[in-house]
Amino acid sequence: MKDPDDKSPLSPNASTPDPPRIARRDLLGRVSLAVIAVPALVLAVPVAGFVVAPLFRTVPRQWRTVGKLKDFQIGDTVAVKFTDASPLPWSGVTANTAAWLRRSADREFLAFSVNCAHLGCPVRWLKEAKLFMCPCHGGVYYENGEVAAGPPPHGLGKYPVRIVGEDVQIQTGPIPIG
Repeated sequence: MKDPDDKSPLSPNASTPDPPRIARRDLLGRVSLAVIAVPALVLAVPVAGFVVAPLFRTVPRQWRTVGKLKDFQIGDTVAVKFTDASPLPWSGVTANTAAWLRRSADREFLAFSVNCAHLGCPVRWLKEAKLFMCPCHGGVYYENGEVAAGPPPHGLGKYPVRIVGEDVQIQTGPIPIG
């Protein structure tokens, strides 16, 4: 005969422990965390992609013809226009940009960015003074592109220039500011 006080696990009279119950407060806490975590994860993925993507993106550079060799006089600084190296399909006229081009010798050219190194405002060439002037914040550059006065932290950005046959070309890329 079996002892009624027998509490062995195999005994039919053994009381089985109740499964652990989750308190209502704990359940609501876990549900709240899930409700917060899902949207946070959905937002974190594109943000992480935005932060990491520039590490894997190559900077587009392209040679653009800006004129014929005979069109430029030695010693003259002129504005030349070209299309940006990475225009977006919806860019329209904003894909057009420019540079200051100076012919320094028979087959030698210098090309400067039209954007001030301070905040990117367009600079203009003053032929009589032989200076580049930024009208926004008073930046002044010598004819070689170096800072003469004002707030710019460094000289004007320079573009590589080459001559292919009779064509003068500038290697375009991102606007060289900052």
